[in-house]
Amino acid sequence: MIKPVRILLCFFMAASIPASENPNYRDASLPVEERLADLLQRMTLEEKIGQLSAFGTRDTAAFDESGNFISTMDTAVINRGVGAFYARGLFRGKTPEIQARCINGIQRYMIEKTRLGIPVWMFNESLHGLTAPGATSFPQAIALGCSWDTTLVEQVYAVAAKEGRIRGTRQVLSPVVDLARDPRWGRTEECMSEDPYLASRMAVAAVFGFQGRQLPVGHEHLAVTLKHFAGHGQAFGGRNIAPVNYSEREFRETHLIPFEMAVKRAHALSIMASYNEWDGVPNHVNHKLLTDILRGEWGFDGYVMSDGGGLDVTYRNHLAAKDSAESGVLSIRAGVDYDLGSRGCFRALQDQVNKGNVTDAEITRAAANVLRVKFFAGLFDDPYIEPDAYGPALESGGDRELALKAAHECMVLLKNENQILPLDPEALRTLAVIGPNAADIHLGTYSTVPMFGVSVLEGIRDFAGDRFRVIHEPGCQLTLNENIHWRLNEKPILGDPETDRKMIKQAVKAAERSEAVVLVIGENEMLNREAWNEEHLGDTDDLNLVGRQNDLAEALFRTGKPVVVILINGRPLTVNAIQEKADAILECWYLGQETGHAVADVLFGKVNPSGKLSVTFPRSVGQLPCYYNKKPSDFRHYILADSSPLYPFGFGLSYTEFAYSHLMLLPERIRTDGSTDVTVEVTNTGTRAGDEIVQLYIHDQVSLPTRPFRELKDFTRIHLEPGETRLVRFRLTPDKLQAYDMNMQRTVEPGIFEIMVGGNSLNTISGNLTVE
Repeated sequence: MIKPVRILLCFFMAASIPASENPNYRDASLPVEERLADLLQRMTLEEKIGQLSAFGTRDTAAFDESGNFISTMDTAVINRGVGAFYARGLFRGKTPEIQARCINGIQRYMIEKTRLGIPVWMFNESLHGLTAPGATSFPQAIALGCSWDTTLVEQVYAVAAKEGRIRGTRQVLSPVVDLARDPRWGRTEECMSEDPYLASRMAVAAVFGFQGRQLPVGHEHLAVTLKHFAGHGQAFGGRNIAPVNYSEREFRETHLIPFEMAVKRAHALSIMASYNEWDGVPNHVNHKLLTDILRGEWGFDGYVMSDGGGLDVTYRNHLAAKDSAESGVLSIRAGVDYDLGSRGCFRALQDQVNKGNVTDAEITRAAANVLRVKFFAGLFDDPYIEPDAYGPALESGGDRELALKAAHECMVLLKNENQILPLDPEALRTLAVIGPNAADIHLGTYSTVPMFGVSVLEGIRDFAGDRFRVIHEPGCQLTLNENIHWRLNEKPILGDPETDRKMIKQAVKAAERSEAVVLVIGENEMLNREAWNEEHLGDTDDLNLVGRQNDLAEALFRTGKPVVVILINGRPLTVNAIQEKADAILECWYLGQETGHAVADVLFGKVNPSGKLSVTFPRSVGQLPCYYNKKPSDFRHYILADSSPLYPFGFGLSYTEFAYSHLMLLPERIRTDGSTDVTVEVTNTGTRAGDEIVQLYIHDQVSLPTRPFRELKDFTRIHLEPGETRLVRFRLTPDKLQAYDMNMQRTVEPGIFEIMVGGNSLNTISGNLTVE
């Protein structure tokens, strides 16, 4: 499959310029490109290849008793320099002081002992907070998306960045900016939204939080990795790594938008290719995606890394290359610059250059992209951590105040029959907290293990104090696996039916002794997670509640007691019976370390819920796909079924009510390059203060190519006191009206656009905009 190519001689060819005491690449006052060019001309081909992958060890002799790094590994490999270093498990059991010395010892060795002294990356995950002991666990990404609060998201990831820098992390493998277009997919919880515009706004905010708003990266920030590029969130059948074969038009109008915005508006420094294929070409070898679009059209100047073992997937799963060497060649030609965890795919590059299958220029391009980001991230100028700050960070417990605020904003009130919520603590003598998710903390995937935080039961008991009694019964079992967490490489073991029946009877007895019931159900980390092998599955063909949870709920409904359902889960669930019979439903997702305190605050009215769904809830799997922004011809109903969503995109109730009026467009007629202001009055007509998320949608009434009948194009979060009216203003600019034309160029098409504003995607008021 590989055709030999001629090795090009160029300025950046492997050179023999020796390192000097004060080379230009170490001069922080010089521009990054000048420093980069100076470093590249000094590097041999072998040293460039060294920057394209990591080196690690499990050898406990790699550090001495004081934490100094000792090169007991392949000296020739380590001394040429490497892109990143990982020391798996070597810090366990060491004091914080020694751990800090180990981290600095690795950088010191690379800087002082290798020929050119190039520092190494130290990666970490930070999907919803840094995955490290003592770091803050914020609400899961799908929950953060339901906050619709870009300021909050930027603050959350700024805290994660600061906590990472203290620990030596210089690049995070976050944020995930995929679209959650199929809830069967086990990684749905990692995404912020099904909608490209909302996901884009959140993606930009996340990058600003991690990297800061200017380059080079500041001392409390670090480099990001946008993932997974692209289409990963809508794989065929909701199966992880399955093909994504949508048209280029649809692909560009949906899955590519969040990546494009994060690159163009926030200067994201790195992107991770996704495991799936697009249009028959695996993304790790997709030149059109990784080079033509990403660099040629968007001007991306960072580096592209593979997903973990992604180059192996090309030849082992896609069968698109004959072996690891060919996969490495195809990947570097396509635009992959860094190999994250494949088994030797880039290690054969020296041999492939010698054979004429890869050029020196291609190697140099990849090395330049990796090194450019190391310069931008400040690695050359500030490579070490502060040992005195490291130890306290491990014991801090994170930013509890921001974690609580985030959890407050992420909860979505789905039902509140007869205003049963908030509960009045003065009217309670006994409250039953029932359910398999009540007593344990669940944080979702990519969380620190072991997981820590406040459970729903603990939070309610803390709130209750001696005001009322709290009794608890699990009611049924979800999974019987021990030490449940997202990394556990086991299949879920479901509860025993007979045992569950006995537990349900005990739960009913508890409910009958109480004035009200809080039922905490949903999923856990064994049931919704990344499917990375047959022992670690996470995708599903059924969105109903697992096990006997529906039986438990039905038994509690029959008691006649008020039942408030708390959903702890990572994806939309088909909770039709719950919606029909529960008195109230609060979608909490995974709320992070402050779960229990946040839930109690909302249950008892200290906080008014304000979240809005960033994804659509289907009534059944048969409705999929069910995202809101469908094309006009997707209107036919199913026979003998309600084809509407269970809960629409953008939906969420409050303890107060909001009214929309006086929608105006100034002007009502514009040219194709013009803009208009959209204003609307929003009034809090209830008796409680609350936040409302005002959403603006458009519909191009006649368009070719066709467009969705509703597209989110702006939103804002406002706070209103009882009786207060606020004039909300949106600026509708050409970039919000345009779409890809028949020639695949973004244009604004003349015609009439319906402009809709409201509190969710279905309940809006509207006016017309004429574009000439």
